[in-house]
Amino acid sequence: MSLLLIKHSSRALRNLPHSSSLYGALPRGFASSSKWMLEEKIKGHGASTALRPEVRQREENQGLSEKVVGVESKLAEGLHYSDKIPGPTAINVLSDLTRTGPWTMMNPIYTEQELDCVQIVHRPTVTIGDKLAHGSVTLIRRIFDWVTGYKALPIPEETLQQNPIPIEELRAKGLLLSDKAWLMRIILLESFAGVPGMVAGTLRHLRSLRRLRRDGGWIHTLLEEAENERMHLLTFMTIAQPSWLTRMAVLGAQGVMYNLLFATYLITPKTAHRFVAALEEEAVKTYTHCVEDMQKGLVPEWDDVPAPQIAIDYWRLPQSAKLIDVIRAVRADEATHRFVNHSLADLDQKRDFNPFALGDASPEIRGTKAGFTREESAAFVKETQRKLLGESAQTPVEIPQRS
Repeated sequence: MSLLLIKHSSRALRNLPHSSSLYGALPRGFASSSKWMLEEKIKGHGASTALRPEVRQREENQGLSEKVVGVESKLAEGLHYSDKIPGPTAINVLSDLTRTGPWTMMNPIYTEQELDCVQIVHRPTVTIGDKLAHGSVTLIRRIFDWVTGYKALPIPEETLQQNPIPIEELRAKGLLLSDKAWLMRIILLESFAGVPGMVAGTLRHLRSLRRLRRDGGWIHTLLEEAENERMHLLTFMTIAQPSWLTRMAVLGAQGVMYNLLFATYLITPKTAHRFVAALEEEAVKTYTHCVEDMQKGLVPEWDDVPAPQIAIDYWRLPQSAKLIDVIRAVRADEATHRFVNHSLADLDQKRDFNPFALGDASPEIRGTKAGFTREESAAFVKETQRKLLGESAQTPVEIPQRS
């Protein structure tokens, strides 16, 4: 009798219509949860990162799914390369260069105008967490400057007018960094800069597994940041190899800061993101100073140094690119991390979707604005989805500008 029931049950299951016959073939890029949403024809429910329907329903009943940045729909957590975008793509999305290149997580490509638009900006501190994050970065910056002999002092104009410029004299007075000192500073900076994204990505990954919930597109962006910073380090490692003392400093800084950031992100992820954003503000200052010194001829050893091939491949630079072009690209990347982390710090860390899972803000915005407010992130997500899905609207969504 049992075997007969199993046989008839299996035959009945085989005769049931499949979702593909009811709704047509679904793209491979759809997640299983997106397929379930289409098959059930669920429309108009609140945003949630829950996988189970009963959890989503409970959140809606408790009002937890209201006023959330992002919505649960196709493309909510990012693009798959097989997704076909019907509308115009006026934002940066996955491209063939990114998909087929050796670096599949992040391939930042900039125009000359986008490289030149990067500015030094600062987000005012508001909360206690903001003040704590910026204070910690200020302390670390002072220690780091002392260790590397760095002084951000302007060179008098009359000195720059001399021919030749007394570079060795200025270096002896500690007013200029040599090419070797710049490299040591950059290598130390980049060896540490790749830690926060990996810490945050790891913790959010474990949280998603532990709670059996989706992450809302955060993990990929955080790991992109870590990978991008690691590529900075690998690029400069092709120019100079650090001494054993520098390697020991990297080892010690990584061991201490990884654990501190791990604990901080567990307790207050907002403060952790604000700390990273403040750190990137300082990185933009450092690279801007380096670019200005090179443009003024104060680092003559780098005047005609060609860009390493790894940098040409990664940033898609022309074969004639110089080292200064690489540093300008790195500065643009740091401005992006500054912008992204300030924006993420303003979100609800448990409920909001990542506003940059679908695409990035334009390089001009990332280079000149500290970050989006939560309201600006919500408007950006709506506008991005509208562009990617080819939807038209009578009144376009405008991103409010912070005064």
